[in-house]
Amino acid sequence: MIIKKSPAEIDKMAQAGAILVATLHQLQSRIRPGVSTAELDEVAERFIRSRGGTPTFKGYRGFPGSICTSPNAMVVHGIPGAYRLKPGDIISVDVGVTLDGWVADAARTFPVEEISPQAQNLLSATEQSLHAGVAQCRVGNRMGDVSSAIQGVAEQAGLSVVRSLVGHGVGRSMHEDPQVPNYGKPGKGPLLEEGMVIAIEPMTTAGNPAVRVGGDGWAIFSEDASPAAHFEFTVAITGEGPRVLTPWHLPVDARAEEPVHEGAASGG
Repeated sequence: MIIKKSPAEIDKMAQAGAILVATLHQLQSRIRPGVSTAELDEVAERFIRSRGGTPTFKGYRGFPGSICTSPNAMVVHGIPGAYRLKPGDIISVDVGVTLDGWVADAARTFPVEEISPQAQNLLSATEQSLHAGVAQCRVGNRMGDVSSAIQGVAEQAGLSVVRSLVGHGVGRSMHEDPQVPNYGKPGKGPLLEEGMVIAIEPMTTAGNPAVRVGGDGWAIFSEDASPAAHFEFTVAITGEGPRVLTPWHLPVDARAEEPVHEGAASGG
């Protein structure tokens, strides 16, 4: 069942999204060689809570971290821990924020200092595929229009789309209907209607699309150990077109280290 949101409810999700993106900016400023993924998790949880939010992932189905940190060949669901970043790494950071009962979900893959041309192509094309999918989020289109746009950009760049992992609806729960595949055919799938809110999240590899689950039961790796990328936005379908609720670019004051006490942060 697809749960549509009112404009006021979408505004509340955007408030959660503002905290989320500010958190990602905090993490980006700390991604450097020698930093552990556990340290990134601590920064994220502290910052989210300082803004009045809750880390959505913490405790979700037993997940122990506040964020997911997935380096190199790990696609998604990495548990923060002892791993320390190295020059040339890439790391996917997935964040969920709940504010006043509403969830926002977004992810980015970051370079650690200078990365290889292969890795740069992986990051650039995956992010471009996300934007291509967002552009199709218009009333009257179908999910297949979103999915095929993502697939087209990724595969044209020589990447493989991970087919066993998909995006999802989001609202008061982190995972709602409908599913949002990153591959498909135009004109197929659920009709996009005003008030739908979806998490679009292309997950790609520089090698083959097959994946495997790690020994902890959470982390998912590319089966051939090729580097992987993950970019995600929470997007509302509105009568005026797609509204990204987790936009990457924020005003400078929204990225500040100390809490900013304002309407968007408090959810008032």
